[in-house]
Amino acid sequence: MNPARRCSFLHRDLAAFCLSSLGPAAKKQPPPKKLSLPAPRYCHTGGEDGRRGKPQVKSRGSSPASASSIPVCPMGSSSSSRLFGTLAQTLNSAPLAQKDYCPDPEHQDSDQDPEGLEQTDPDQLLRECEEALQNRPARPHRDLVYPADPKHQHQYRNHEQQHTPSIRVMTWNILAQALGEGKDGFVRCPLEALNWAERKYLILEEILTYRPDILCLQEVDHYYDTFKPILASLGYHSTFLPKPWSPCLDVASNNGPDGCALFYRHARFSLLHTSHLRLSAMMLPTNQVAIVQTLRCRATGQRLCVAVTHLKARSGWERLRGAQGADLLQSLKAITSRAAGSDPVSRGAGGGNGTEGVPLIVCGDFNAEPSEDVYRRFISSPLGLDSAYKLLSADGQTEPAYTTWKIRPSGESCSTLDYIWYSHGAFTVDTLLDIPTEEQIGPDRLPSYHYPSDHLSLLCDVSFREPRDQPHRLM
Repeated sequence: MNPARRCSFLHRDLAAFCLSSLGPAAKKQPPPKKLSLPAPRYCHTGGEDGRRGKPQVKSRGSSPASASSIPVCPMGSSSSSRLFGTLAQTLNSAPLAQKDYCPDPEHQDSDQDPEGLEQTDPDQLLRECEEALQNRPARPHRDLVYPADPKHQHQYRNHEQQHTPSIRVMTWNILAQALGEGKDGFVRCPLEALNWAERKYLILEEILTYRPDILCLQEVDHYYDTFKPILASLGYHSTFLPKPWSPCLDVASNNGPDGCALFYRHARFSLLHTSHLRLSAMMLPTNQVAIVQTLRCRATGQRLCVAVTHLKARSGWERLRGAQGADLLQSLKAITSRAAGSDPVSRGAGGGNGTEGVPLIVCGDFNAEPSEDVYRRFISSPLGLDSAYKLLSADGQTEPAYTTWKIRPSGESCSTLDYIWYSHGAFTVDTLLDIPTEEQIGPDRLPSYHYPSDHLSLLCDVSFREPRDQPHRLM
């Protein structure tokens, strides 16, 4: 690895963007298909374990330590790959004209492939990723592990016997390309490690390795030209919501605004409702957004709500994040109550946590440590939410030591900012993707030649609780 050129750009506060009131809203739905997974590349011997499909599950004892008139211009060099190039051109960038923001009250599902997009062999695409990345070190090896708490391990083994497969959920702040190359200042990361021509393959390889049923991404600024067409060809439907005034637009050569994107496997779920939210704080609109979708499991008919968000970054904005979290929780309560009201089977799905509504999974980069007010709001919410990654710890009550680890001009930052929240009365967490060790991450931290983002992906398998497993309600 030759760290010849380094990023050294100054970053400045984004406060000027917080109360911007206009922005683009672009969305469209892709298509279907469920496929098996080939063995991934790993950087430690024994990583593949001779397996094809999901990584080996292990037991665990403790946790590891405007859009404006700015022209749209892709950053980094273009791909020479025939398959990737063909897919990326199929659904190229939709217009990014400025529009007023408003919730999207009804977003009906569609069974039609967008613009005749052909389905892609995921094995072929994964092989292409590996070929494109052959000169890079492999990603850190990560195992799927049982929750450390023996009670949860017992629950998992009960659910292993069920015919309905668990739901695999992944959340990941993938690092916006414009921010990585031109704004974030990762002083120990060579600029060559961030070029989009290869970095996109590292991101896709991670997704293809674990093949989630639900995928929640943050800091997406290549939705239309990369993630939407590629994942649509793999059987995912999706929606995207950019920030009203993305900091990516501050970078001279950018690919449009960044935002949140939510993907679900169409073979597994049908879409009932989509809400696009612009989060408020103290009655004022902010620059942060959330997507909430109500899905129905095709196998069981059960409903669930999935949300993805990315809250305000940086220290000094704790009160704003707390207010944004409160606004999101209020919206989630209204959405899940409405959804349950239209489906008597879902009533009481909160499982005795003082709430009646469709069960929830909330993913995202909250930019908040567990000590912050927004975390406390979620953990004590009447919606009955809990954090999945606490279950990696021996006591089941402690978050991982970090989900992001980076070095900027201001210094080194090792923090827990990313979460998967779930309705603990309605779901059981079966397995989780463990956290790489400090040694695996390396002395230059993230991002790097072997990992494409400054945030780690989080992933867990969840199952609907059987009625007998749900806590008794106090009447």
